[in-house]
Amino acid sequence: MNIHEYQGKELFRKYNVPVPNGILIHDKSEAVRAAEEIGTPVVVVKAQIHAGGRGKGGGVKLAKSPQEAEQHAGDILGMTLVTHQTGPAGRLVRKVLIEEGMEIARELYISLLIDRQTSRVMIMASEAGGMEIEEVAAETPEKIITEVINPVVGVKPYLARKIAFALNIKGEALKKAVPFIMNLYQCFVKEDLSMLEINPLVITGDDGVLALDAKIDIDDNALARHKDTQEFRDLDEEDPNEIEASKHNLNYIQLDGNIGCMVNGAGLAMATMDIIKHSGGEPANFLDVGGGANEEQIENAFRILVSDKKVKAILINIFGGILRCDILAAGVVAATKKINLQIPVVIRMEGTNMAEGHQILKDSGLNFIIGQGMKDAAKKAVQAIQ
Repeated sequence: MNIHEYQGKELFRKYNVPVPNGILIHDKSEAVRAAEEIGTPVVVVKAQIHAGGRGKGGGVKLAKSPQEAEQHAGDILGMTLVTHQTGPAGRLVRKVLIEEGMEIARELYISLLIDRQTSRVMIMASEAGGMEIEEVAAETPEKIITEVINPVVGVKPYLARKIAFALNIKGEALKKAVPFIMNLYQCFVKEDLSMLEINPLVITGDDGVLALDAKIDIDDNALARHKDTQEFRDLDEEDPNEIEASKHNLNYIQLDGNIGCMVNGAGLAMATMDIIKHSGGEPANFLDVGGGANEEQIENAFRILVSDKKVKAILINIFGGILRCDILAAGVVAATKKINLQIPVVIRMEGTNMAEGHQILKDSGLNFIIGQGMKDAAKKAVQAIQ
């Protein structure tokens, strides 16, 4: 689950990670009061969306007076902000963070994430703060330092000092950076985060160390342990079909193609999308109905697929194990009749009760297209559109 910058900074405060003072507003009429309450000569007006690159897209502006803050807030609120992470459609800005300005001496980068190779938390840091870390990795990889954390030991002062030294943090700032890094690790572990990124982490003119930004992903599987964190979910920032899918325990991600996919198993779903591309088509989604799907879930999956107006054909690719082929076929027939499906449906299924499943499809009287293997099914789905 992604959360907003201002929500991430709420978590940081909980773990004594210093952040700038800020006030969230939803209307430009609130900007003057917010800027006056913050009280610094310069304030920063920051769009709150679930995407990076906001500054380049015009979503972050400096204001030297409360009136200028109001003007910038009016420009940003309601705009469709397009960044490299939003895609061309962009995101509608519904809220803005008014934050104190400060004298910035240095901009650094730090993140914590799960290292899949070691199954441990990794700290990644760089002196190249303010830049996209992908650009730094591609152009100057030597500027990136990494530390894999032993979960038994955690981040002790010696390791935090090692990271701070590598970032050339010195003097009074060094004394503040050590607990800063240690507290970040505590936040990551105790809040069950999957990714935490601060870009930039700033050293101020008076040797302060602050998180100027906060980009956080929370592990969905751990939300049951964090009732307060569940309230951070912003449905306005999520795709409506993905929200609907989550209600029915379906794993769905919207894509830009026109062939809807219904598959059981994430690996098979990835392979299905690949073979559609290889056959000259474009997948419209990732949809994993899981191993134990029933007729109701299959019907709901169909509804979600056809609600995407770009979908011109549906490819169902099922390996019958826990989800038997006859259960799938019965669910597909029932769903097709209920929603009066008018687009081609290509079905490839192998495994448990495959013969019974094919018989159910044949007896339905509906015009399903049967694929003999993944390659044939993908080719027929592409041809059905053409």
